[in-house]
Amino acid sequence: MRPQIQLDRDNGVPLTEQIVAGVTTWIRTRAAHPGSKLPSIRQFAADYGVSRFPVIEAYDRLVSLGYVDSRHGSGFYVADRLPGGSQCDGTSDPRRAEDESGHLLQQFNHPGETLKLGSGFIPEAWRDTESIAQAIRHVLRTDPASMVDYATPLGNLSLREHLHARIAQLGIRADTSQIVITNGASQAFDLLMRYMLKAGDTIFVEDPGYYNLYGLLKLHGVRLVGIPRTRSGPDLDVMQAQLKLHRPKLFFINTVFHNPTGTTVAPPVAFRLLQLAREHGFTIIEDDIYADFQTDVTDRLATLDQLEHVIYIGGLSKTLSSSLRIGCVVASHSIIKDLVDIKMLTSIGGSLFAEAVTASLLERGAYRKYLERLRRRMRDALGSTIQTLEDAGWEVFEKPVGGKFLWARVPHVDNAERLVECGAPLGVTVAPGSYFRPGMEPSPWIRIHAAFGNEPRAQAFFKAAARLR
Repeated sequence: MRPQIQLDRDNGVPLTEQIVAGVTTWIRTRAAHPGSKLPSIRQFAADYGVSRFPVIEAYDRLVSLGYVDSRHGSGFYVADRLPGGSQCDGTSDPRRAEDESGHLLQQFNHPGETLKLGSGFIPEAWRDTESIAQAIRHVLRTDPASMVDYATPLGNLSLREHLHARIAQLGIRADTSQIVITNGASQAFDLLMRYMLKAGDTIFVEDPGYYNLYGLLKLHGVRLVGIPRTRSGPDLDVMQAQLKLHRPKLFFINTVFHNPTGTTVAPPVAFRLLQLAREHGFTIIEDDIYADFQTDVTDRLATLDQLEHVIYIGGLSKTLSSSLRIGCVVASHSIIKDLVDIKMLTSIGGSLFAEAVTASLLERGAYRKYLERLRRRMRDALGSTIQTLEDAGWEVFEKPVGGKFLWARVPHVDNAERLVECGAPLGVTVAPGSYFRPGMEPSPWIRIHAAFGNEPRAQAFFKAAARLR
């Protein structure tokens, strides 16, 4: 059975990588049935007009990845099961993909394999690894116990004091005892869900929004109702209509440099959203994890509400280091007390070492200097990537002044799955817009990390996608 893939000798991507990406996409899109025989190495090379050497290497890699079975004396066959134990019948949630062709988790694979255009990570070369290394050495000299001890349940006091100063700059009035350090924003979400939700509750979420949040909520057995995200924030007309039908317990919202659209909630929308929360008795969970990308501060929901109907989530993982995993929850004293109890039961404490290293970076001013450079680089990358997209005939949902993400589409392409297929032979992986919708509904949009937008493979992909018909 001949794989339906395209190879391009002029795009700079090694043929081996193109073959691996093309065949894995062909298999995962269910175009090939389990047990189907692949062409022999000689036949594949002849069919596509390439030498046998990249085909041999690609087949070896496909076998090692678990997509293909090699049967001695017989040939190569599509594996009965996809890597990770997923059946090849399409019944698993594609957002759980965990291998070479999984669109979302591509960001965790080896950086040399493909260009992760939809990644959520800052390029390694942009990180201030030297300052992190210096902070680590400082902590090893001054606080060796941090390598072996638990952090306190609330978290490192010095770090909480620094975070307190940062949220004070946003106009949020709280003291350090109202801040609990978490293992990134994901643990913050999980603690709040354990505390506030029970199976069967109705929750409002953004559509599109943060895909990992949807998975966490579904683990808790709650019902998700999507509220469309517009250029100025949640669609309040839709929300008011849904409030006539449902009584949500919570509304999760990413206010500044929204993932994936890059938009920021406008002040009139923020005021009206808080009015609806008060009128209908639901709590707003404000995800402000991208706050440090913002140069000119805007009012947060927690600033306007002062933590009466809003619980605030922040952190440093999206800017400083994904490995240090520093997030936080800011809320009333009573909520924080209960969250600390849950944190102790589920994880005892955080990483004392990661918290001490982060506190050192903040104390020594290294993070502030790094952040200034990062903001400039991201603003430049956003501007140039937007221009590149528009020159290629793409539509950009919004033109953000900061953050990492652009939400873009090819106007005449109705389903972003076609863009995924277009990118695979070019060595480019993107996540279709459906992954960012609570019900996985089809979408023409994809998320683009602007830091990667001007790489040659990205530019080749933008042009090739615009030619789709």
